[in-house]
Amino acid sequence: MQTFVLATNSETVSETLCSYLEGVLDPDDSVYAVNSQRGGDSTSSSAVADGKAALKVVSDRLGEQVSVETYQIIRGNSPAEDIFDIAEEVDADELVIGVRKRSQTDRLIFGSVAQDIMRQSDYPMRVVPRD
Repeated sequence: MQTFVLATNSETVSETLCSYLEGVLDPDDSVYAVNSQRGGDSTSSSAVADGKAALKVVSDRLGEQVSVETYQIIRGNSPAEDIFDIAEEVDADELVIGVRKRSQTDRLIFGSVAQDIMRQSDYPMRVVPRD
């Protein structure tokens, strides 16, 4: 039995991560999908709606295959902090994140959630390329 914490911020990311996981999950595995928003002026109502839609994709795609719980967190933390908090709470075996190709300029500037997670994590990870 494995426990996966999946980080998502859009339906597209959820679709990509679910497509990957569908081939590796066993029926007794658990998936905890997390959408984290900073809140306040940093979070629009459309970002909240996008997060809910992203979590619904995970439930719809994986819910019949494995146990799925979803969390939309809006409490002022960085998304990486919220993801690590959930990972610790559920005793995650692995984190699952999507990454996109970045230009050389983008590589110089750290700040994406995926990069924050990769730099800070003590958890094994599945890093899935996004289109």
